[in-house]
Amino acid sequence: MTHTGKARSALVIGGGIAGPVAAMALRRAGIEATVHEAYDSTADGAGGGMTIAPNGQNALDAIGAGDIVRAIGTPVTAMGLRSWTGKDLARFAPPSRLPSQRFVWRADLYRAIHDEAERRSVPIHHGKRLTGTTDTGSGVTAHFADGTQASADILIGADGIRSTVRSLIDPAAPEPNYAGLVCFGARMERSGAPSTNGVMYMCFGKRAFFGYQVFEDSSAVWFVNLPHRLPMTVAEAKAIGAEAWMRTLLTAFADDRTPALEMISRTDVGQLLITGPMENMPGVATWTRGRTMLIGDAAHAASSSSGQGASIAVEGAVELARCLRDLPYEQAFAAYEHLRRPRVERIIKLGARTNSNKTAGPVGRALRDLVMPAAMKLINPEKTAWQFDHHIDWDARVVPLT
Repeated sequence: MTHTGKARSALVIGGGIAGPVAAMALRRAGIEATVHEAYDSTADGAGGGMTIAPNGQNALDAIGAGDIVRAIGTPVTAMGLRSWTGKDLARFAPPSRLPSQRFVWRADLYRAIHDEAERRSVPIHHGKRLTGTTDTGSGVTAHFADGTQASADILIGADGIRSTVRSLIDPAAPEPNYAGLVCFGARMERSGAPSTNGVMYMCFGKRAFFGYQVFEDSSAVWFVNLPHRLPMTVAEAKAIGAEAWMRTLLTAFADDRTPALEMISRTDVGQLLITGPMENMPGVATWTRGRTMLIGDAAHAASSSSGQGASIAVEGAVELARCLRDLPYEQAFAAYEHLRRPRVERIIKLGARTNSNKTAGPVGRALRDLVMPAAMKLINPEKTAWQFDHHIDWDARVVPLT
């Protein structure tokens, strides 16, 4: 360590999205960062789709990496909400002064971020499953299941919703919550449907939630959140098999007057993505201990209903690098948490409210369909702009908390 107490090196645990972005940001801040990923190989092809909000794009722009999303993402100009009868309930969009949200496939985003990290010479080591850490007084050592170890000034846990680092920081930390929904999706090369002109539609079906967007070339994406009382793992969901799930989905949307039935029917069973249970994290009280800090889903997993999970993870990765650039690590960790916690907890609360709408019973559904159009008419788009209009000024100095 230097006499100023500033970190000069960092171990980043987790090679998903937040981890490599954090390593790129740290290197830009003059801190040597290496990524250690538990899986033996890259996760190409894993996961469904997501939107990267304007604030997520802005965070990537702060480290000169915004083109990653613009190159692979398809613009989503607005979100349209519909009832099972096909009635338009509401439409909302970020203020027009901001860039459009972008729809990306998780696998494409993952690959693009890894390629960019490689281009910037960020070392990413695979097959490194963390088993423990030791604070050496002058640094931290990570111990891996393969018998190897690595040391640096600080360690950053970007290892997702089932974070090992979180349990090492606080053995009493909460486990993820099951949101009562199992998720599916598919990419269609030819949907046979007209373009939705940049709008992604969210349909509150009678028995399940259906989202879709049709692009200019007739290709499309659809996804389903299916209420399911008992929690199940991704492995258990996959074990049921795509054919059985396709039958379940067709039954779930049989009465709906939305494109759900048509689009699911036209989807090849081999294209079905079984992405598993929707989960979110209860509030994690402790983000830091000693030389170790949590970021991304390890600290604050927003449900996918918020449309902000990846975006706030990327924001956090960039903000932490700024804090560590300007302050000794203990002050940097404190400043980071002060900067991030109120914002992410507000976004998580919003996503949880959407989930309760998705699992509404018949009476709740009727009330929602009745009230939502009127309520939405009263909402000023600027009232929700706070989530999207979040700018990170990379060059601004971070001051310690007083």
